[in-house]
Amino acid sequence: MYNHNGQFVNDSHSRAGNLCHNHVSEDMFAAAEMAHLAFVLNVVLNGKHEVIGSFAGDIHKAHEAGCEFVKSLAGVEPVECEIAITTNGGYPLDQNIYQAVKGMCAAEATLPEGGVIIDVAGCADGHGGEGFYHNIADNDPAEFERACIDRPKDETLPDQWTSQIFARILAHHPVIMVTDLCDHQMLKDMHMTPVNTIEEALKLAFEMKGADAKVAVIPDGLGVVVAQH
Repeated sequence: MYNHNGQFVNDSHSRAGNLCHNHVSEDMFAAAEMAHLAFVLNVVLNGKHEVIGSFAGDIHKAHEAGCEFVKSLAGVEPVECEIAITTNGGYPLDQNIYQAVKGMCAAEATLPEGGVIIDVAGCADGHGGEGFYHNIADNDPAEFERACIDRPKDETLPDQWTSQIFARILAHHPVIMVTDLCDHQMLKDMHMTPVNTIEEALKLAFEMKGADAKVAVIPDGLGVVVAQH
């Protein structure tokens, strides 16, 4: 829980695909070095769960080589847009809202302040955890995020990190959730706008951002790494 403390998660370097000055990653490597980890074997899977790359040896060099390989396959540049449509890659990866936050992060990385996120995720299993639900539903997102950042590193709460990331997204972006498998009132309680179809979502988004708003589509929010600049 210390590794996922509010200050680390809040830092702008602590983002998917970034190893430079990433406090979360650096803390993990520090732990590995303290444990005298001498050898690693990391693999990369494709969409069919087949191994398409393996990287073994020194914990730093092997990891960096694997990351470069993944970036060459999945790395994308941000797209200028006002609306971003994302998914979690389908079931079971979109089984609940807790997991769906990961797909939202890809949209967040390509949007300016106030850009609209349209998340297409079934979330048939609901919110994904009582603690996570109440962290979001019972609080103003911006206030909850600030409380996480201000909380001492060694007092990190269970479920804090995903709640913090989701609160950050909600504080800066309207989120429209497209699902006909999840309780719409629960989604409203968690500060989202629920709709049944992508057509409804786009209509709302264009009403928010204007008829000429640019739209970026991320077919699999878990399958891309949006470059951080």
